[in-house]
Amino acid sequence: MRTVGVEEELLLVDPDSGEPKAMSAAVLAHAEADAADQGVFEKELYGQMLEFATHPQTDMTELGAEIVRCRKEAARLAGEIGCAVAALATSPLPVSPTISVNRRYQWLAEQYGIATREQLVCGCHVHVSVESDEEGTAVVDRIRPWLPVLLAISANSPFWQGKDTGYHSYRSRVWDRWPSAGPTELFGSAERYHRRVADMVATGVILDEKMAYFDARLSERYPTVEIRVADVCLHAETAQLLATLVRGLVETAAREWRAGIEPADHSVSLLRLAAWQAARTGPAARLLDPLTMRPEPADVVVRALLDHIADALEDTGDLERTREALADLRRRGDGARVQRELLERTGSLRDVVTACVRHTQG
Repeated sequence: MRTVGVEEELLLVDPDSGEPKAMSAAVLAHAEADAADQGVFEKELYGQMLEFATHPQTDMTELGAEIVRCRKEAARLAGEIGCAVAALATSPLPVSPTISVNRRYQWLAEQYGIATREQLVCGCHVHVSVESDEEGTAVVDRIRPWLPVLLAISANSPFWQGKDTGYHSYRSRVWDRWPSAGPTELFGSAERYHRRVADMVATGVILDEKMAYFDARLSERYPTVEIRVADVCLHAETAQLLATLVRGLVETAAREWRAGIEPADHSVSLLRLAAWQAARTGPAARLLDPLTMRPEPADVVVRALLDHIADALEDTGDLERTREALADLRRRGDGARVQRELLERTGSLRDVVTACVRHTQG
């Protein structure tokens, strides 16, 4: 059974005002002093962010429990220095991001200018184990049209600099300012994948292979495919659902590759439109069907995703739990809907943030 690991980026905020606080260095110092937390939390580009990574898991219930534990531990560490953590993909309140002191981060600031200074967004990355780079590349090629559906399910960033953007996932629109971000063309083989990344690095536009910010890529650190398309999810159970769907997609794609089934040959132009549509409306309106690239009701497209990976989910014992989790998500709404409902109820973006601090820990 394939292992799955999750990396979540959390926003550090003032528990009273809801404003982001550049306190990551202090939080990480606390984490390093605790043997149990060493290696769990990592430095990020901005001082207002804190990242954690779970251990690889085969059981999705265990993975969900670890996500909750990591979130609670992040909250404890932050609370010790007077701040809180919120699983928000963008800050609802205005913020001037603070770039962490680091040679690599300074290079990014000099190379990309204002795009770096405005990139305070929090994502969720899911790693799924693969047997080889060849299998991994085959998976990357075959999951491409389904990734916008995952973006829609995770959507959790309706606000930007104190205003409603009209999007469910504005994080994804900001993230796409990086020159190497977004969907990819078909690679066809691991050799072509690595050659493409090497050619990108050779241009000097990106620093190294770590900056191949594809929506799905071969991890440069682990024997995994890394899916990077999602917002950080407001609720831990949505993050667990996302990871379960990703593993199902990876396993289904690998089976198709072994069976000689060719990937859909959609252009990057169409895939970008599918991602834009998912970011705009989330799982609440219409999405582009991954097979036809024509608009369909979001519920129909999400059901098509579940049907597509049903055999893989059945084999891991996750099918019924995934059906239930998707039904729960439909009733509750994505993180963007929850945030907008909070604003309508309270009239205050500060109150939205403080409520989301509570949602983050369940």
